[in-house]
Amino acid sequence: MGNERRPVDARATACMVVMCAIWGTQQVIIKLAASSMAPLLQVGVRSGVAAALVALVVLYRREHRALAGWTLRGGILAGVLFGAEFVLVGEGLRFTTASHIAIFLYTAPIFAAFGLGVSLPEERLAPLQWCGIGLAFAGVVATFAGRGAAPAGSMTWLGDLLGIAAGAASGATTTVVRVSALSRAPASVTLLYQLVGGFVLACGAAVALGEVRVTWTPVLTAGLLYQSVIVSFASYLAWFSLLRVYLASRLGVISFLAPVFGTVFGMTVLGEHLDTAFICGAVMIMGGIVLVSADDLLRTGRRPAAMCDTCVPDTAAQ
Repeated sequence: MGNERRPVDARATACMVVMCAIWGTQQVIIKLAASSMAPLLQVGVRSGVAAALVALVVLYRREHRALAGWTLRGGILAGVLFGAEFVLVGEGLRFTTASHIAIFLYTAPIFAAFGLGVSLPEERLAPLQWCGIGLAFAGVVATFAGRGAAPAGSMTWLGDLLGIAAGAASGATTTVVRVSALSRAPASVTLLYQLVGGFVLACGAAVALGEVRVTWTPVLTAGLLYQSVIVSFASYLAWFSLLRVYLASRLGVISFLAPVFGTVFGMTVLGEHLDTAFICGAVMIMGGIVLVSADDLLRTGRRPAAMCDTCVPDTAAQ
């Protein structure tokens, strides 16, 4: 079969739905354990544990040679951006809901499409994609409408802005991986760079901000194990294994279920409430993301703008 990818079948669809459900729980799990460990520190710890596990995979597969100088520059930049994404997510969760972060983080494909369109001639945005970016931007504006009715002193707007910034950092990470030497590196090596970056930046920021208080509880212990082993390690490697077989653009469309799961889990588990303005804006954002990716479904033979074989999915803050 060579490098040819297959259309998504029932098995791949089922796997993707399970992974989207897993990715959709991330912010909820962090919120549940926030009283025992700051979200920022949780993100750092889980990234460190997952990095250690991925390092073992790299050694087992004898892919460590790809950590040599030819990938170092792109790897460090991707790691810094990946780490910045999770610092922004961790801080954002202090001020806004898990449901809001789940939606705003998924603006990443918009930023990736724009970045790749500027960086690579073959990734120039089509008119349909520009329409999608415009719709998503309008959705972001709509989500901030009616904030005057928010309680005095509410900092939800700040958490939402941090969520959007995290989406931008995630999109920038995708762009770096696509245009750098990492595009030729094994996926596990790229993931290792990113997880190490997440560990260093998130833990460093937690120490700098004094967010290091820890109260060990069963919820925190289970949450960290789940985030480290299931989310950041197992689900990401499963994602890469699917990318080796199936068309990335088709898988990417299914991955839009992740913020839906995240919103539902936030409402059912945490009792979060979504106002009308946010719901309308979220629908516009998701519609814009679908339009940006739809161009890849309509054109055969074109590499997806917002997805690539060595990129962690935009839910990686997942």
